[in-house]
Amino acid sequence: MSTTIDSTRFGRIEVAPDSAISFPHGLAGLDSRTFTLVARAEDDAFVWLHSLEDPALALPLADPRRFFSGFALEPAPPAGAAVYVTVRASERLEDFTANLRAPLVIADGVGEQVINEAPGAELRAPLFAELAAAAAEQAA
Repeated sequence: MSTTIDSTRFGRIEVAPDSAISFPHGLAGLDSRTFTLVARAEDDAFVWLHSLEDPALALPLADPRRFFSGFALEPAPPAGAAVYVTVRASERLEDFTANLRAPLVIADGVGEQVINEAPGAELRAPLFAELAAAAAEQAA
């Protein structure tokens, strides 16, 4: 049976039972432990980790490989796991950052926030730095 969330950000959302994600160890600084992923469109660069317990709690996430070509996660996640990083939005695109140090690993309906021990895993990595550099290179 599906769950209904009256999201303050997205309105009423129907959540299928198989799309619930449990974080048994929780997430740093949050009380909620059960979430779902909400995407505005299938190919969106960002998804939202929406709490099933708090209709006002939704965190923007991104697949780090989409923005950071050299992204590595150490220790490596299990095969088939999805990896996301939390995104800190700002008024200016140049100020958007991603937390590469504590990504979320999700597999089979269970999520965990892990500590990334890979070199260069910054806490506040500029999200659009590689895209801006590529655009500048094409313009030159």
